[in-house]
Amino acid sequence: MNSVVTGTSYVMVHVPDMVMNNGTTQTTERVVNPNSEYLKEAPKHLRSYEDALAYYPNQCYIGNITPEELEAVPFPWYDKKSDKPERYGHFGEIMPQDEFYLLLQISDEFELVKLEKDFIAATRERFSQNPIVTEHMLSRLQEGLSEEEISHLVKDEHAEPLLQGDKLIGCVKRAHDVDPNLSAHVMLENLVAKASGVLALAHGVKNSGLSPEDIDYVIDCCEEACGDMNQRGGGNFAKSLAEIVGLPNANGSDTRGFCAAPAHALVEAASYVQAKAFKHVAVCAGGCTAKLGMNGKDHVKKDMPILEDMLGGFCIVVSENDGKSPEIDLAHIGCHTVGTGSAPQAVISALVTEPLEKAGLTILDVDKYSPEMQNPDITKPAGAGNVPEANFKMIGALAVKKGWLEKKELLNFIKEHGLTGYAPTQGHIPSGVPYIGFARENILKGEMKRVMIIGKGSLFLGRLTNLFDGISFMLIPNSGEEAGEEGGVSKDSIRKLIAESLRDFAASLCASEEEKA
Repeated sequence: MNSVVTGTSYVMVHVPDMVMNNGTTQTTERVVNPNSEYLKEAPKHLRSYEDALAYYPNQCYIGNITPEELEAVPFPWYDKKSDKPERYGHFGEIMPQDEFYLLLQISDEFELVKLEKDFIAATRERFSQNPIVTEHMLSRLQEGLSEEEISHLVKDEHAEPLLQGDKLIGCVKRAHDVDPNLSAHVMLENLVAKASGVLALAHGVKNSGLSPEDIDYVIDCCEEACGDMNQRGGGNFAKSLAEIVGLPNANGSDTRGFCAAPAHALVEAASYVQAKAFKHVAVCAGGCTAKLGMNGKDHVKKDMPILEDMLGGFCIVVSENDGKSPEIDLAHIGCHTVGTGSAPQAVISALVTEPLEKAGLTILDVDKYSPEMQNPDITKPAGAGNVPEANFKMIGALAVKKGWLEKKELLNFIKEHGLTGYAPTQGHIPSGVPYIGFARENILKGEMKRVMIIGKGSLFLGRLTNLFDGISFMLIPNSGEEAGEEGGVSKDSIRKLIAESLRDFAASLCASEEEKA
């Protein structure tokens, strides 16, 4: 019996000061061309929290508007503002930078994150109002240091600064004197991924309706790798997230696969649950500081705001079949194998047409496809085009080649079966998973029967192989049978069996009485 998706969350964190201090494009520019015009101009193109909140794609990501409503907004979107921006959405929230710094310290187990005491005092009360913040979390906040103490750590102890505007309000210390894997730079990257993952996991558990005690496994699938000089990617992000959120019964591990990792992790989670190894598995990931302002130069050239000022995060809770939630169809998975090759048509064939044909279906039988869901407002000015649309064109072209679709219907296919991109360009975050929240609701409402989630990745980035990567699966309506406790027999089946037995017993009694009469 298939496992099901019982809850989803999508979160963002607005971190404009991290764009300049931690985004790879900006930090590299500071090394190779410290007096560049870009570095002088970029700060003028950073958005306020209010502007980031009112940005339509951000409101879509957290569930306040649907992809269809976003598509109705004239493109481009960066010069328009939502008239009803909300911090909290149906799926999660958009957290401001100052509150995130407190969550960063809460997520730190080794007293590496130091914050200025007046900053903590000024931010704590507002932070404590967040519905996912617990007393356990608040108890982890420290009293704070003076400005002079923090300045000393940055200037003399190689700590990474944390800025709020022009003000130094904290820092992240190195965790080892000589180990580059525990440098302040790496610790900041990893702690940011952890803290934003904590935010996503906490919202995901809350949205699932489960208690923290119910989650018995967590899979983290972000793009960072934590370890030391002897095991550089040993992990374990997942267990560390569960600890902060307060999931006492959770085990966990990390899954890595560049952009495809979330889709891999969800197939793993569904397999664990279907095999009855675990009942409730949370798949989650936080954001990536390196990708902040990744396309900033192109945005500044075109006099746009730097749109990559958001950390992304998500959580999908996969559970044993409850008789109602959408199922993850493990019988028809698409895989980019070693032998698939890297040609775009071969990749899409492996991930889309091959699993559909095995299921006796055509491309037209899937209501919506969710491949790489990058926001075109970010990618088009940088010359990368509309990434989701390019995927939908390829899928449609394969449908034409297979004889399932008339060529003249290609544009209509893209509109009916495709989606507008709205996810932040945080690598793993856009890869298929952003739509699962909307897909779950549309399937529950009976508006969709099949949604295909497509994860794709670029393994060659690690310089170990030239291979691409990818895996896909479908979300389908629930079969109506609830998983039982023994041998996979559903509770509905047991109820029916008991009812039939009672009817037979009653009938036999009646027959016996009639015979006596």
